[in-house]
Amino acid sequence: MITPTTYMAALLLAIFTMICWGSWANTMKMAGKWRFELYYFDYTIGVLLFAVVAAFTFGMLGTDINFVDNVTIVRKRQLGVGVAAGMVFNLANMLLVAAMSIAGMAVAFPIGVGLALIIGVVWSYILKPQGNPLLLFGGAAVVLGAIVVASIAYRILNDAKVVAPIVDKSGRQRAAPKPSAIKGILLSLISGLLMGSFYPMIQMARRDDIEMGPYALALTFAIGVFATTPLYSLYFLTLPVQGSAVKLSKYFEGSARQHLLGLAGGVIWCAGLVANLAAATTPPDVKVGPAVSHALGQGATLISTIWGLYVWKEFTGAPEKSRTFIHAALGLYVVGLALISIAPLFAN
Repeated sequence: MITPTTYMAALLLAIFTMICWGSWANTMKMAGKWRFELYYFDYTIGVLLFAVVAAFTFGMLGTDINFVDNVTIVRKRQLGVGVAAGMVFNLANMLLVAAMSIAGMAVAFPIGVGLALIIGVVWSYILKPQGNPLLLFGGAAVVLGAIVVASIAYRILNDAKVVAPIVDKSGRQRAAPKPSAIKGILLSLISGLLMGSFYPMIQMARRDDIEMGPYALALTFAIGVFATTPLYSLYFLTLPVQGSAVKLSKYFEGSARQHLLGLAGGVIWCAGLVANLAAATTPPDVKVGPAVSHALGQGATLISTIWGLYVWKEFTGAPEKSRTFIHAALGLYVVGLALISIAPLFAN
């Protein structure tokens, strides 16, 4: 298996993860009015395809034990936990996508992924303490501040929205109720709670008498994602968080472009997962532990917020106070991630 052996290689992989995890959601935006519940089927296929390709290419190269040998000798319990981690993540990610369809990338990612980052850093450090705890938890506290500020920004933005009046059958107009900001924030928070749990589960799958390698973990994780998507998607199709219910047959009415965008989104996300898991396997003397690898990967929030603000213009026309708060949240994330990224260099 190909794995990094230096701090710089691991750091570059973590940064690559951050770019992938912060950018995959653009494919959903590019799909236009394609419902996220339908987009997600193709996304899942993309995740599984990349995990299989990575396992039988990078996982079979190098001088150490290869992917096939690794899967053969690890305990079945480890494989099961890897699949379970994918199942937990998949529900969290679908809730994140649902929140994004309501509140946008610039809000859903800071709140949901930010909370996941905090939970993941704490649990990963408990399972495998590496890095300076003061810097790690100080950075996590700053990220918590960013979550609060991002939530305030979205509340201000939502309160300022102008809702078109409703016209009844007689032609008379009446004021339409404003959408509540609570739904987008609540979906993001629930997503973050679940998403913060999947990475510690990955560490539990990895730890045993025989270590489970990154490619075996990625593939079992992808199987968990793939297996649960029909169940989760059907639930959201029947009881949508926004809009009316959609029939599953609508999936086959999607254009080739929409299906390819879904596949691309899954491939991009899974490429980030493989890079992240590989970065976390560096030797102890390299000083890049799972807590740091996970935290930098979840720094995807920075990338996604930048996409949402400056490419998709999600805060265009928002009150100045709202834009100030969302930029402040972005700045807090930078500070928090900087503290977390240097934590290995000042380990006790």
